[in-house]
Amino acid sequence: MTASGASGRPASGTQPSAASTAVLSIGANLGDRLAALQSAVDGFADYLSGPDPISPVYETQPWGGVEQPAYLNAVVLVTGHRSPAQWLELAHILEQSAGRTREVQWGARTLDIDIINVDDIRSDDPTLTLPHPHAHGRAFVLVPWLDVDPDASLPGHGRVADLVQRVDTSGVTRWGQLRGRP
Repeated sequence: MTASGASGRPASGTQPSAASTAVLSIGANLGDRLAALQSAVDGFADYLSGPDPISPVYETQPWGGVEQPAYLNAVVLVTGHRSPAQWLELAHILEQSAGRTREVQWGARTLDIDIINVDDIRSDDPTLTLPHPHAHGRAFVLVPWLDVDPDASLPGHGRVADLVQRVDTSGVTRWGQLRGRP
């Protein structure tokens, strides 16, 4: 795959020469949900981007039609010399460390890390579609993203602030906060 965005960097492959910025959605609904989210933030600690890169934590209703407990969700902004594929690889390592198994699509998870956007790159690679193909309709992504980046836009869909106005946010309740860099 050689899709590229405005930055001209490849969506996958070798180490980029310039830093990339990624929007990550993190969620958990099994076990100690807050500890799982904190483990993700800790795993990305060297890459946290900007003065307030971690959104508040929200409790949200499950998405996808599978009966399961409520999720805790947050959004994290990260910057580093990583390609989109390398952000995904690190996300999978952190998910596995938290005991994540991939058995049921949209099922319960100890930790779920989605790559929502990387430098506005567009890619239809089935391993990592960018921007995330469902982000525009998910309040559990949009509400916390708006908290950390009020000027954010989702490529192909518009301003996150406008998208939030179009989704049902009634099941999104502010719940707590995560710690940043140790």
